[in-house]
Amino acid sequence: MIIFAGLGLYDENDMTLKTLKFAKKVDKIYAEFYTSVLTGTTIEKIEEVLGRKIHVLSRKDVEYEGYKIIEEAKDKDVMFLTAGDPMVATTHIDLVIEAKKREVEVLIINAPSIYSAVGITGLQLYKFGKTTSIVFPEENYFPETPYNVIKENLERGLHTLCLLDIRIEENEKRFMTANEGLKILLELENRKKENVLSEETKVVVVARLGSLKPKLVYGKIKDLINYDFGEPLHSIIIPGKLHFMEEEALKYLCENI
Repeated sequence: MIIFAGLGLYDENDMTLKTLKFAKKVDKIYAEFYTSVLTGTTIEKIEEVLGRKIHVLSRKDVEYEGYKIIEEAKDKDVMFLTAGDPMVATTHIDLVIEAKKREVEVLIINAPSIYSAVGITGLQLYKFGKTTSIVFPEENYFPETPYNVIKENLERGLHTLCLLDIRIEENEKRFMTANEGLKILLELENRKKENVLSEETKVVVVARLGSLKPKLVYGKIKDLINYDFGEPLHSIIIPGKLHFMEEEALKYLCENI
């Protein structure tokens, strides 16, 4: 059997009792932290809570050799841990499908996710459109997908959740800040020139969701682009058409700049 379980958003206290219960019984525990991470804790603290050793996998381990874990789960009870909810990343869905194809029993334990946590802003969850990711640009690589998604959502009056890039490799640990993300969005507008975004566009920046002291800030891009949002992880929300209750929520639940 293979158990896909989420650890929540921020620290070792976010995991569910169900995850803890099964973790104490399985034969082996794997985890990956390249799709997302828990910035409020360490692997050592998570292992201490579980009372078990965690085998941390790299992107290559999961994406190219994930079948080995599934094969192992034919004869053993294996747990696969992720930050957030285990069924958010397409990589994990692929593993679940592969396990089903190989007739391995699958158990999924859901956990707090960015997709529910953004409700702390007071924006209504059913009014969010497609989510997009803003990635670090590279030479000859400046993807326009975030701009196109935001445009499509705004045309439908929907909010856009922008997830910001993280780089967790052997020799690199880098988290995109909301400031960097906003600059990229303005650069995309400068390139596309379709009047989707401007310095006057109002956005919501959320930081450290899942912690007891998250940062929620609402204001124009020009006023937030140099604002100090503190430690990662950050995300950006481009609001669509606001209901009067959402306007009131943003006024009282967020810091207005």
